[in-house]
Amino acid sequence: MPALAPALGLPVDGREGHLRALCAHEPPGLLAYLDDEGTRPAGRTVVGWVGLARRSEAGSLRPSRVLPRGEPEHWDTTWVVMCFVVRVGYRRRGVARALLHGAVAHARSRGARAVEGFPVDVEPGARVPVSAAFVGTVPLFESEGFERIGDTAATSGRLPRWWLRRTL
Repeated sequence: MPALAPALGLPVDGREGHLRALCAHEPPGLLAYLDDEGTRPAGRTVVGWVGLARRSEAGSLRPSRVLPRGEPEHWDTTWVVMCFVVRVGYRRRGVARALLHGAVAHARSRGARAVEGFPVDVEPGARVPVSAAFVGTVPLFESEGFERIGDTAATSGRLPRWWLRRTL
């Protein structure tokens, strides 16, 4: 199984093959659709994406100096939610929550015993800059049953990131 790794260092003509290899075994994320009347194709608009993978396949996490590695013996049964993208015009409508809910369900269907994330900690009611929100927020994860495991040395948009886990 190929590890999820950034395709940025690859030449442009090598990225498609890299992404096809990633998707051959397990997709590197999930899409959120909104059914729209009168749109094409087939009346469905992609409004968001969540990146997730088994820890054993999340190659970008293992060498991290600021995010916890977790326990290697649990890498195959622990999934990690790494990032969210919500299309402009669809933000603040529950798309990220639906994506996180779907990510947990997807991981569970693949035999996960736990799902983890490293979201930013925000003050209640504060707006989160898009540059920080792509990893999710602690309130979002907690609303889906995740619990804080500990802090990390990581930041996103100068906001601290926490290690959260939901045991399945």
